[in-house]
Amino acid sequence: MARIPLPSPEEMTPAQRRVHDSVVSGPRGVVIGPLRAAIHSPDLAERWSRLGEFLRYGTCLPPRLNELAIIVTGRRWTSQIEWWVHARAGLAAGLPAAAVDAIRKGEPPQFDEADDGAVYEYTRQMQQTGHVDDTAYSAITEKFGARGVVELTALIGYYTMVSMTLNAHDIPLPDGVAPPLEPLPGGDGWLARLPAAKPPAER
Repeated sequence: MARIPLPSPEEMTPAQRRVHDSVVSGPRGVVIGPLRAAIHSPDLAERWSRLGEFLRYGTCLPPRLNELAIIVTGRRWTSQIEWWVHARAGLAAGLPAAAVDAIRKGEPPQFDEADDGAVYEYTRQMQQTGHVDDTAYSAITEKFGARGVVELTALIGYYTMVSMTLNAHDIPLPDGVAPPLEPLPGGDGWLARLPAAKPPAER
């Protein structure tokens, strides 16, 4: 059960309903997750929604890589809704199922695509240490330039805020959906430890 009231559209103030209807008519199509809490501050929710819409759908990174950075963030924070939504989106965008399952279990994933490995490592380091080394940084800039590394970093930061909001307020999964994540050994409470990826398989 959520720690915060989650008003239905019929219970919302006019300002809240305006934000709700804007989200529903956009690419998300539904209000699920952190906006259910942020709606208590309509001005925040409106700006939050616009930023999130850009970071999920408008960056220069392919959707597969966006979703990969999001699920790594969701796994770090053991954020159930974030994982449930974005693991499915990542698979639909072409992420390998074995790698997604390894991340879920806290095991080293293996990627055949160099871009996948670069985004995983950049996100892993940022989440694990709050910083990235020169090798991880260069791998992103050489492929996606200054714009790409700026947008990837912003994406990681945004979905960290999403994870914190979902966890702080205990925003529930949809009815009938079991939590997909377990706390991992070796972590710090809900903060999971993220291992480095395996080298690519030989072809």
